[in-house]
Amino acid sequence: MIIRETMERQQTWFYVMALCAGAWIGLAAPAWGSLLHNAVSPVLAVLLYSMFVQIPFTELRASWSNLHFMAALLIANFIAVPIVVWLLTLVFPQSSGVLMGVYLVLLTPCIDYVIVFTQLGRGNEKLMLAATPLLFVVQIILLPGYLWLFMGSDAAAVMRAGPFVEAFLLLIVVPLLLALMTQILANKGGSAQRLLHVTAWFPVPMMAIALAVVVASQIGKVYNDLNSIVDVIPIYAAFLIIMPWISRIIAKLFQLDTGAGRAIVFSASTRNSLVVLPLALSLSPEWATIAAAVIVTQTMVELAGELIYIRLVPLVILRDR
Repeated sequence: MIIRETMERQQTWFYVMALCAGAWIGLAAPAWGSLLHNAVSPVLAVLLYSMFVQIPFTELRASWSNLHFMAALLIANFIAVPIVVWLLTLVFPQSSGVLMGVYLVLLTPCIDYVIVFTQLGRGNEKLMLAATPLLFVVQIILLPGYLWLFMGSDAAAVMRAGPFVEAFLLLIVVPLLLALMTQILANKGGSAQRLLHVTAWFPVPMMAIALAVVVASQIGKVYNDLNSIVDVIPIYAAFLIIMPWISRIIAKLFQLDTGAGRAIVFSASTRNSLVVLPLALSLSPEWATIAAAVIVTQTMVELAGELIYIRLVPLVILRDR
């Protein structure tokens, strides 16, 4: 019988198996992969609920008042990241459609499963949760400006707030409210308290299911456009290598504690691929297919990178003091 502690210690292997299973399903049974696309958001919502419900929300007030963390987070995501992305696209030049996909995905910080990966990487997930509304609003405001700066006014015109708002409500607000309700009812005992204990088992298996579903639903797009998008992989790989070290410097400059510093690393390195995908699909036909495939490729590269991060960040990049 697998006990919870064993499952958490071996979580990386669960995730590797999930990635392999998702790839096999998506390539061997493309019809199933297409069907699973509709399951991505609900699965992520359940995953985030299972994580939120374990967080002591009474402690979040201190997180909101941590101005050093919030300032470091904004600088890492909205100053350091754009500079790095711009330099990478100079080193690895791409066509306009590919560039649109790269900019859409790399210029927008993740607002959902980054919280889970921060927790798995022994970072301060409460700080990440508290910062989610700020990241959400700032990226909506700044993304058109970045697109205009890097690609011109025509590119900036494609930015729409709808997909961001929908994802924020479904993946953050609804799970968060349900988690709060569960905790309030659990204080009174009864079935809600039993549910609270049961959900403590959920994060690892739900993360594995989420990884399998995402890969199965998206890998077909990557495979079909493999010849066109292979050139963007060095950009994504370089981004994953560079950003943790830049984030570490920023965390040190702001004198953040280890948990907060790790949260900065995960936030600056994890991108909003599942939210910006609808933006790519709404582009003109000559851009939509390739931009979507480029974004999906980033998801594949990032998921593999996150499995390395959850080990490397606490052991190498920002060790316990």
